[in-house]
Amino acid sequence: MNYVLPPAPVTSLPVVGSDQRFPVRRVYCVGRNYVEHAQEMGFSGREAPFFFMKPADAVIVCTPGTAAEITYPSLTKNYHHEVELVVAIGKGGKNITQADAAKHIFGYAIGLDMTRRDLQGEAKKQGRPWEIGKAVDQSAPMGPITPIARSGEITKGAITLTVNGKAAQSSDIGKLIWNVNEVIEHLSAAWELQPGDLIMTGTPEGVAAVVAGDVMVASCAGVETITVKVV
Repeated sequence: MNYVLPPAPVTSLPVVGSDQRFPVRRVYCVGRNYVEHAQEMGFSGREAPFFFMKPADAVIVCTPGTAAEITYPSLTKNYHHEVELVVAIGKGGKNITQADAAKHIFGYAIGLDMTRRDLQGEAKKQGRPWEIGKAVDQSAPMGPITPIARSGEITKGAITLTVNGKAAQSSDIGKLIWNVNEVIEHLSAAWELQPGDLIMTGTPEGVAAVVAGDVMVASCAGVETITVKVV
């Protein structure tokens, strides 16, 4: 193939227990999927699930045991952390049922949905898309993917985030308004999922701003913990 420009490198995540890597195709995100977070954002907590996306190259690979660095972005004075369980799709499909959803999961990881909250809020007020708040460079730091064969289905377990050693977000995967299988069912009704897709499943309450120099540690039962420093 003779391209006029060198193709962009494939974004990929390491796989726990393997020397293979998981190539990232799309990053889907679920909005307001914990009751307390929905309420802190001004909603009731049982709205139908809705989705937005981040570009694949927003993913920053985080190696456990070392601090991955992300740059504080331009245009914002209110850059928020959102810790989330990430689901990696290994088998594609459309109109996938809840009963079959687990068959389409390759594995899980922990991730952060970093958000320019002030720009997102202004976009909401004006009825505009959220990309300027959500689809930010380096806004999706993620850890390695733990295959479902190692972890089993992750349906409950602690999910936490600390900032500079202090607790910031703490909940349980079992508190998802729409659980992982339900999310896959709803999402696959709107888009045909493909191998390589990632789903960020939503964040619990406690979202707040970070500044340059802050160190975040994100953890979730069943997957590798990551450390992210804002620079």
